[in-house]
Amino acid sequence: MNDFQVIIRRLLLNAAMIIRLWYFAAVFTFIIIFPSLVFSQNDSVVDSPKVTADNIIVAKDAVKKEFVPSPHKATLLALVPGLGQIYNRKYWKVPIVYAGFGVFAYLAAFNQNYYADYRDAYYHSFVDDGSPPVNEYEEKYPQDFLRDSKNFYRRNRDLNYILMGVWYALSIVDAAVDAHLATWNVNDDLSMKFEPAVYQGIYDFKPGGGGLRLTLMIK
Repeated sequence: MNDFQVIIRRLLLNAAMIIRLWYFAAVFTFIIIFPSLVFSQNDSVVDSPKVTADNIIVAKDAVKKEFVPSPHKATLLALVPGLGQIYNRKYWKVPIVYAGFGVFAYLAAFNQNYYADYRDAYYHSFVDDGSPPVNEYEEKYPQDFLRDSKNFYRRNRDLNYILMGVWYALSIVDAAVDAHLATWNVNDDLSMKFEPAVYQGIYDFKPGGGGLRLTLMIK
């Protein structure tokens, strides 16, 4: 097996593992979400019955109050992954948050294992004391290939650590934005639409053309 085939094999293995992990994450997410869709509770709070000064309980219709999350509280709770989504009552997002962490953690560990193997093989290849190779890679490949492979897996490991941090930041941003959107005022007085537009030329100096027009209407 030449060097090019080894590199292609590595890339295919990484791609196959990512697809497999996302498949299991999707199945796990469906298992978690489906019961919550069937047995979901109303996002409302019911007032307690009022009591008069004479300790007579007055029967009244339950007044439903819509749950409005606090963006500040949602952001603070989101420092613990998934807790901000639970506070916003977006329970279906929690498996997605943890699936993302699981994928990046697995890929980081995968690349760390190969990095350690190629690193040991590379450094031991400089030792000329008659000792046997530390692993099969030192026995198979030259020093240049061992060095390049070591750097390749180290970069992939570090990249997955960075992506894990980005995923963590996005989970916090998602919780904060969801809480803000809960108070977004959208009613019949506001409307926005995209529509195609055709522009005519101006005195032959500017040619006509087509495009999209954004229309915002406030009544």
